[in-house]
Amino acid sequence: MIVYSGTKVDFMAEVENDTIANTIRNMIFEKMYRKTGDSEFRAWVYSLRYMYIVLNDENIPKDSGIAIEYNLPNTAKRVDFLVSGYNENNLANVVIIELKQWEKLKKIENLDGLVETFTGGANRRVVHPSYQAWSYAEMIRCYNEYVQAADVKIWPCAYLHNYKRNEPDPLDDAIYSDYLNDAPAFAKGDVKKLRDYIKQAIKVGDGKEVLYDIDNGRIKPSKSLQDAIVGMLENNPEFNLIDDQKVVFERVIELSQQCERDGKKRVLIAKGGPGTGKTVIAVNLLARLTQPSYCSFFPPFVTTTREFASNCTLRFYITFSRKLFYLIYWRI
Repeated sequence: MIVYSGTKVDFMAEVENDTIANTIRNMIFEKMYRKTGDSEFRAWVYSLRYMYIVLNDENIPKDSGIAIEYNLPNTAKRVDFLVSGYNENNLANVVIIELKQWEKLKKIENLDGLVETFTGGANRRVVHPSYQAWSYAEMIRCYNEYVQAADVKIWPCAYLHNYKRNEPDPLDDAIYSDYLNDAPAFAKGDVKKLRDYIKQAIKVGDGKEVLYDIDNGRIKPSKSLQDAIVGMLENNPEFNLIDDQKVVFERVIELSQQCERDGKKRVLIAKGGPGTGKTVIAVNLLARLTQPSYCSFFPPFVTTTREFASNCTLRFYITFSRKLFYLIYWRI
């Protein structure tokens, strides 16, 4: 579900008239029945001014589609900003941009795709912005029938407009190179680079038609759930972890490794409502922790999408001991 959509002309006019944040807030209440907090509202006001500057280029078509806050189906995650149109061969392209107001970050060694930064009032471990953008793009590619059928090309990237790069910089550390190659990260002073990235993808405007088709595309996995699980058990990562899912997954792996080193038992409890990704985490853990270096036991618990929808909350409970891993689901 897209919260706000319009053309580039529409978006530019709303920013100039200082109405864009109010429009988004009203649309969220209308479509999602959710009130917007002050910090989120201020983030729109601030970050969308930077996107206004980026799009203020006559070579970015005036009738390009603009979407803000695209809710990824069956999740609680939203893509910040999308630009749609066609390339020189009249093929549909979409640029997705994750906006960050971060000023500093630290790399985290030995935990794939994670960084530490000040957000939500504290220093926290979160996914690298390029990982976030890449994982959102992969979810759209793999689960949107229109994107698959029309062969829409997704161009993910991140824009940290307050972040001043240094040489060398932890944002660009080699441990994140795979994600940066797939989803470049633009920082303070990179307006021209981000413009060029958008112009590389969008040559002709679409009047937001591509966004409409994506928003109305049926959810259709590119591979069945059963095949994905089998593939993961054969060490083929089919389910991509996004945002907090990735953080929880890496924390479980970290605790398991600690148990291996010191022989102590540990417990981790993760709680979340439908669509937050508990099953995705569990399947990824099943694939990782059944590798030769681990001994894992998963009690038999099977759930269907319908069961997820009918239960308000599910939890999973993880117990570690030396070379042993347990995962239990239960309803509450």
